[in-house]
Amino acid sequence: MRPKELDCLFEPISIGKMKLKNRIVMAPMGTGFAGDGVVTDRLIDYLTARAKGGAGLITVEVAYIHRLGKAGLGGELGIDDDKYIQGLKKLTDSVHNAGAKVVLQLNHAGRYARAKNLGEQAVAPSPIASRYTGEKPRELSTQEVDEIVEAFAEGARRARDAGFDGVELMGSTGYLISQFCSPITNKRTDKYGGDTPAARAVFVKEIIKKIREKTGDDLSVCVKMSVDEYLPGGNTIKESQIMGKEFVEAGADRLHAWAGWHESPKPMLPMSVPRAAFVHLAEALKEVTDVPITTVGRINDPFVAASIIKEGKADLIAIGRGMLSDADFALKTCEGRTDEIRNCIGCCVCFDKLMSRIHSSGPTGVTCGINLELGREGENLFKPVAQGKKVLVVGGGPGGMEAARVASLKGHDVTLWEKSDSLGGALKIACLPPLKGELECLTRYLTTQMKVNNITVELNKNVSSDDVIKENADCTIISTGAIHTVPPLPGIENVDYIFPVDVLTNSSETGENVVIIGGGLIGIDVAEHLNEQGKNVTLLTRQPKIGADIGPSTRWVTLMRLKKSNINIIKEVSYKEITPKKVLIESKEKEMDIPADTIVLSGGLVPDRELIDSLKGKISLIEVGDCITPRKIDNAIEEGFNAAMQI
Repeated sequence: MRPKELDCLFEPISIGKMKLKNRIVMAPMGTGFAGDGVVTDRLIDYLTARAKGGAGLITVEVAYIHRLGKAGLGGELGIDDDKYIQGLKKLTDSVHNAGAKVVLQLNHAGRYARAKNLGEQAVAPSPIASRYTGEKPRELSTQEVDEIVEAFAEGARRARDAGFDGVELMGSTGYLISQFCSPITNKRTDKYGGDTPAARAVFVKEIIKKIREKTGDDLSVCVKMSVDEYLPGGNTIKESQIMGKEFVEAGADRLHAWAGWHESPKPMLPMSVPRAAFVHLAEALKEVTDVPITTVGRINDPFVAASIIKEGKADLIAIGRGMLSDADFALKTCEGRTDEIRNCIGCCVCFDKLMSRIHSSGPTGVTCGINLELGREGENLFKPVAQGKKVLVVGGGPGGMEAARVASLKGHDVTLWEKSDSLGGALKIACLPPLKGELECLTRYLTTQMKVNNITVELNKNVSSDDVIKENADCTIISTGAIHTVPPLPGIENVDYIFPVDVLTNSSETGENVVIIGGGLIGIDVAEHLNEQGKNVTLLTRQPKIGADIGPSTRWVTLMRLKKSNINIIKEVSYKEITPKKVLIESKEKEMDIPADTIVLSGGLVPDRELIDSLKGKISLIEVGDCITPRKIDNAIEEGFNAAMQI
């Protein structure tokens, strides 16, 4: 049964002529699933799955309205020619048949386009170089801007002809509309420029007016805004409130409140960002307008979403990555199955993949670190097998549980053995450092899936090779993880060192001066944990940079946080001697004595292969996760999924 506090998410709402069955919107997000401007079956299947999953409104990712407006990520939709209408009609029909309304996001990349993709220089309101691309754009003439206004309106007309219920103007994140609205990038003196927010809003107002001329009231028209650009000299809430009012007066019937540009030094995506961190931007627009306001950003939990609606902070909740990780987010919420939601954990694997497309030779499509079904919705992945098998999974970490889940969905009889008294494996430790609590969601989801799918789970099971052989399973999957090892450091044998797990679980006390040896993700987590306790922390690494194993979407945020901390970081270290009270190192030809009451050995993980080695040649088995080589959670999930798909 659905908790009453979630009922507000399922109240209908009207936006112009468009009526939505609930307040849950799938936010637009580039996937790379389109062809060369055209709709593909893969994109349709992906979007339709979210419509079937209960979202009231599907926002289709950006479509370029002009040949110079391509963002250049590959797999991008086009709407600059009538030839695209037929394919888009197939998409809208599919989404409508699945029970949702659908709008298309219209975009021109402006100076965020790259010359190598366009075949010529990018264009912008003013010739100001972009830190995002490293390129300087060409300034548009007034006539060219008029033509782009017409192109946006023609894109909207085509969207209407293709069956869309509305359009959303991509006026956030630093693309062309943002560039016209911002004092940073709009230095024009013609009718599309000026020193006031109202003057800089003219470009968008002209687009809205032209759309209304071509489509009347047939289409809902939304403007997505970076309400605070988080850039020195950029628009803040005050300026955006003025522009938001201007957009509504021009004919917009909804505003979508977002934040920042690609260039903004403001974390917006990682799990370190609090849930619903940007809802205050929607509140600011609600203060000055009377149209429905959509909020978005780090809303991965239905109870958080419901509290926003109940408190009147926004009218609609847009969920992007939360619907990458779980297509059925809305449906599960509606049915009260909230424990079954695969919440986005903010790992940013999706954005790492998206950004890698800029530098790759072609589109590969977005991926999710915890949902291997993403982009494969049309493949009927879990079609039941003709004859179920007896499957044994050894190890209850993320890889093992994912393997058990998928194998059960395919119709196999699955048993999972775990040596500890609870499921989760490395996730139980990974969620303990500061700002990593979102990982608990994944443990909860996978643990719930063991119950939902009737998987036999045996805890406190110390497994021997004889136990596995006697089980006589048709297929055995081993996911025993990794164990700590001691690196060959001079004098380390004379020191009472500890490991990260000892620190994070508080099973070992640490002195005031703590030296952490190893500057990867785990070492950084431990350093921040101890720094939060007020310890004097020194982080040492042989490498020229720290956090090399952290994805690019998250690493810069981590480094920025470390820079503001009291953690002493020393790179390119060679170790001369380890003693019970100090560590003697050399870095850049300079020797240093680092006081050390406690030494933490981080980064010395090796695969736990004892059980695997004892079974070699005796049975057929599949290895998953860190027992192959220590890596990240998404690697374990992927291998667990793929292992089960083989059976």
